Amino acid sequence: MESHQQRHQLGTVVCTNEGPNVSEFSFVLEGGTNETTVRRGEFVTIEAEFGLVVARVQDLVRTNRYFQHAEAVREYQSRGEPLRSIFPTNRWQYTIAQTRVVGFWIEGRTVRPYTTVSPGAIVTRADEEMLAKFLKLDMDEGLKLGTVANHNLEFRASIDRLLSKHLAILAMSGAGKSYFVSVMLEEILSRSQDTGRLSVVVVDVHGEYSYLKDVDPKSLGLPEGAFEVEHIRGSHIQIPVHSLSAESFSSYIAGMSGVQIRDLRRSISDIRTRFKDGYTITDIINLVKDDETISKNTREALVGWLITLEDTGLFGKEASPEIIDIIRPGKITLIDLSDFVSLKKKQIIVSHLAGELLYYRRQGRIPPFLLVLEESHQFCPESRQELALPKARIETIAREGRKFFALLCLITQRPVKLSTTVLSQCSNQAILRCTNPYDLDHIGRSSEGIDRASLNAITTLEVGEALFVGETVSVPTFVKIRTRRFEPQGMAANLTEAIRKAEKK
Repeated sequence: MESHQQRHQLGTVVCTNEGPNVSEFSFVLEGGTNETTVRRGEFVTIEAEFGLVVARVQDLVRTNRYFQHAEAVREYQSRGEPLRSIFPTNRWQYTIAQTRVVGFWIEGRTVRPYTTVSPGAIVTRADEEMLAKFLKLDMDEGLKLGTVANHNLEFRASIDRLLSKHLAILAMSGAGKSYFVSVMLEEILSRSQDTGRLSVVVVDVHGEYSYLKDVDPKSLGLPEGAFEVEHIRGSHIQIPVHSLSAESFSSYIAGMSGVQIRDLRRSISDIRTRFKDGYTITDIINLVKDDETISKNTREALVGWLITLEDTGLFGKEASPEIIDIIRPGKITLIDLSDFVSLKKKQIIVSHLAGELLYYRRQGRIPPFLLVLEESHQFCPESRQELALPKARIETIAREGRKFFALLCLITQRPVKLSTTVLSQCSNQAILRCTNPYDLDHIGRSSEGIDRASLNAITTLEVGEALFVGETVSVPTFVKIRTRRFEPQGMAANLTEAIRKAEKK
């Protein structure tokens, strides 16, 4: 044990005005001018009688008593002689690491801090095997998302902890949200039947994930047919009119009154008896126009709304695709909405998908699924918006879906605009770089367990670094996202490359 400590020894706990206390302590680094390298964010440990104290380095402060008084330093400078030529300044230079206790590791389990460390205690590097257990990583079957920052430890998140209670991915534009989602989808595709395969539906607003349809299972070391990726363009989607009730229509039309819903319900009941083989919105419009029992104002309002829905081109006699047929274990279905400029069309499709997926999952007719929703603030905003058609259905999945393993992964670059109801139901969050103060404040208030130091560090994260908060890990953990195995072909990586491609054309 002594040789182990010597090999990993970093420094010694010292007394300060504030500590050591239950939550914080400081230690001076070993080695004088040749100090052992300690990095901000690194996990360290102290051996105590009851077990191990696990802490994280919050900040590093370098000090030297010869340079503490500005007037003395200036005086020697004015003589043209640097202090180091007169005094042994190097011998009095040292670094203090300010750390925060994140928990105790006692008999193989994580315990909240309840006592202080002693001044003079030896601080060592955290053992990787212990750290994996302390953070509750699944080193056998977990998703290989990257490495724990400042450690040579794979970040292998348990799929149960990461996804079973909804996941929110929050970051500013260009911080690597879509890249991280690509890595996560690669890991889900790589799972075998023995470890359990998840069905995934990705609402791809910008067409960023369409390249996955060309991924060969053999390139992931899996047998042919081990997984399936289906790419469905938004313009090919048809919502079957015969399956829609008056209440369903009202979910696509903001502001329908109870009287209008009642009259539309009667018209739909009537048309179902006349058209046994299915019908269109045009058929409903003609019936409403001719129904004298409906008041003129209601008729005009209903006809106007129905014509607006008909003009979207999203409604037809038959469903395309059949939701129940596209949800299978080991399959990722990409709903590509990049064809659409109209936000309302996107809203209608997402509302239909969310409603159908939860309905079929409640009945047990489809397996557990993960609905990945890009630009989720457009579909489930905090404020009341006329086009926020899917909001109620997404909030229902957020509140009730975990009971049926109908799961959400919400991705947004504006956390402050995302529904608080939905965000509060996401027990796990992956937070990439974010600098907007309103978004940071919103994240701080909605994320349980995130401390002020971790929140401040979000602004300094590099592209591809993420802070995981929630049930995935026992304490907030910084992760360097791994390189994805497959790169989209034909997409420009930056402005210069895009300009050159345009010049060649």
